[in-house]
Amino acid sequence: MKLYHGSNVEVKAPKIIQSDRRLDFGTGFYLTTSYEQAQRWAELTTARRGVGKKTITVFEFDETLINNLNVLVFEQADKDWLKYAADNRNNENASDDYDIVIGPVANDRTAPVITAYFAGIYDEEETIKRLLPQKLKDQYAFKTSAALDCLKLCEVIVNE
Repeated sequence: MKLYHGSNVEVKAPKIIQSDRRLDFGTGFYLTTSYEQAQRWAELTTARRGVGKKTITVFEFDETLINNLNVLVFEQADKDWLKYAADNRNNENASDDYDIVIGPVANDRTAPVITAYFAGIYDEEETIKRLLPQKLKDQYAFKTSAALDCLKLCEVIVNE
């Protein structure tokens, strides 16, 4: 399966870099099956950092290699997904032992709903109810070097 990583630089050899950014699935190398989503991430990252070029790095993900890995999959935005993402955003899942976490990612239209949940304005039920009609894209967080070994570089696409 093809997976895409959007950034302001090419990433031919992905690494797990500790960051102070609090992401939905914690520290990891993030990819998506959506080229459009990766393109958006490339645009946002390039604008935020003010350097580099909008770049999409394409990988082949050999799913047969993950049989011996610890993988967590969220099929949809539900209470378990919301709690896991909230805990990571609050830096409370630092010690989980997953190699790969797969699940929905909020897009620009859903960000206000997630923000309202984190602020305590919506409870879990109201948040999920507001997210369900949205067409959420996916995200794959590769959290260990064993997980990264399942990826093979295909190509790098640089957009001016």
